[in-house]
Amino acid sequence: MGRDAAMDGREQARGQVRAPALTHRPVPLAIVGGGAAGLFAASVAASRGLGCLVLERKARIGSKVLMTANGRCNFTKDISAERMLADIGEPVASFAARALRECPPSMVAAGFKARGLKIKRMADGRLFPASGKAADVVHVFGDQLRDSSVPLLVNCPVTGIQPMKSGFIVATRSFTIWARNVLVATGGASFPKTGSVGDGQEFARRLGLKVEPLRAGLVGCETDDAAVRSMAGARFEHGASAALLVGGREAFRAEGEVEVEPWGLSGAAIYNCTRHAARHGIAAFDIAISTPEGAWTVRRPRMRPLKEAIVTMGGVALDEIDPETMESRKVPGLYFAGEVMDVDGPTGGYNLTLAFATANLAVRSIAASAVER
Repeated sequence: MGRDAAMDGREQARGQVRAPALTHRPVPLAIVGGGAAGLFAASVAASRGLGCLVLERKARIGSKVLMTANGRCNFTKDISAERMLADIGEPVASFAARALRECPPSMVAAGFKARGLKIKRMADGRLFPASGKAADVVHVFGDQLRDSSVPLLVNCPVTGIQPMKSGFIVATRSFTIWARNVLVATGGASFPKTGSVGDGQEFARRLGLKVEPLRAGLVGCETDDAAVRSMAGARFEHGASAALLVGGREAFRAEGEVEVEPWGLSGAAIYNCTRHAARHGIAAFDIAISTPEGAWTVRRPRMRPLKEAIVTMGGVALDEIDPETMESRKVPGLYFAGEVMDVDGPTGGYNLTLAFATANLAVRSIAASAVER
């Protein structure tokens, strides 16, 4: 018996095993952000055998998912990809067309159902966990990533992304990671307590990419109208609509819930009106409300701040990203998914579906490029 073999035998007898030789190689994919887009990306990577890890700045994954739809999580809508694209509108629809066609709402729903999520369908097609608990959606991701041994690094804000000849260095406050590819899925800048603080947009800006100004998309409106405020607490869930009036003419109309708050108006119909105004740069407008109990017009309401918006408008400019792959046109190996980009949709499951679909396309593209190499 040789000297090394004899030593190995003695070490094993004492319960000691020599550590294997260290190898230095990059992780195939570092996912920055553990929200809807990041978790879906990790799920797709795991199913395709693509090594990855997730870095999340907060103490738990899916913080914003947990609060969507008042904690019930309307994760998609039971409509076709083409209908969803039509509802989303331009310029986002053209950019997201391939992503949504390859990962339509039916695929999203089937994927959750296959992993044990019981689903409730509303009359308008919106899909929720049957339990009414957003935590069930996050648990689906957590269980799959646990079973696939995908590392989840929480309490781990990324401080920088540096391209190098053979990948990227992803820096945190305590250590760095060498990654072959990086997917930025950090979300927007609304509800910052959930971890959406605009850091992904800042990473893109530092790397020379154009970033559109961040602003509130789906958000309520303030008004000083005493008549409206006197109705605080009123909620019109059925048969209600809101119309965006510009110069006295109707520019957009949305059906759906209208709620009267102490400060003004909220609800799905209002949110979709403010999204239209923000997307088209309409600063001054009126909103005409119609309900089974009457109709009235709110003059010159003011949109609530970005930190309260359901979705952030703005972000990494769409012309900086290849819509066929979600890869940066300027920085090879750098990908984006979800709200960090200048993508948004109406309320009602559209924005989570956009996050899932763009994440799916990005990971599929990364996996395909890895096979080619």
